[in-house]
Amino acid sequence: MTTADFLVSVPLFKSLDAAELVRFAEMVREKDYPKGSVILFEDDPGDSLFIVRSGRVKVVLVAEDGREVILGILGPGEHFGELSLIDEQPRSAHVIAMEDASLLVLRREDFRKRVEANPSVAWSLLAELSRRLRRADGQIGSLVLLDVAGRIARMLLDTADAGDGVLIDKPVTHQTIAHLIGASRETVSRAMREFQDAGWIDIARRRIRIVDRASLLKRSQQRL
Repeated sequence: MTTADFLVSVPLFKSLDAAELVRFAEMVREKDYPKGSVILFEDDPGDSLFIVRSGRVKVVLVAEDGREVILGILGPGEHFGELSLIDEQPRSAHVIAMEDASLLVLRREDFRKRVEANPSVAWSLLAELSRRLRRADGQIGSLVLLDVAGRIARMLLDTADAGDGVLIDKPVTHQTIAHLIGASRETVSRAMREFQDAGWIDIARRRIRIVDRASLLKRSQQRL
């Protein structure tokens, strides 16, 4: 797959025409990061957009005592650092490779050149930022209004919906889920066992399959 063909799968670029995609493909550079490496540190200068071409990365906040809160897990076609294309502010979180990852990097100066030449590029960015804000609103609402089991149910459904709606085939440990939803690993493990015993999910070789979507959805809507 050429870089231009790959960019079609990226929400920020999918509405652009073929000629514009080729121009962006010529601007990006590809960088590889081994598993466990830090791609960005919080407060690093923000001067580029990163697009995941292969592998997975996690966006995290780390407390002074070492506790980690995962803001998101990103896979192929997803991106981070889009705010740096606009506000020139430092990075707001760490980004770490969860597995060997290949990223495309687009510098702010190059992006601005394309915006000045083609305003539709700016509209694509605004639409993507709007989508991100709506998703963030939903995540905040889940943290405030749902108990731990409800948050887990919501996270499982959202993760499955990023694929075929049924299978979560990328391994996600209970510790990672705990960091995502702000809970203890023990509480997550207990809730996952309850979901399995109820026949809502099936887990084999760390791959999670949604079996009873209706029950999970109902559980994800039970407010505190």
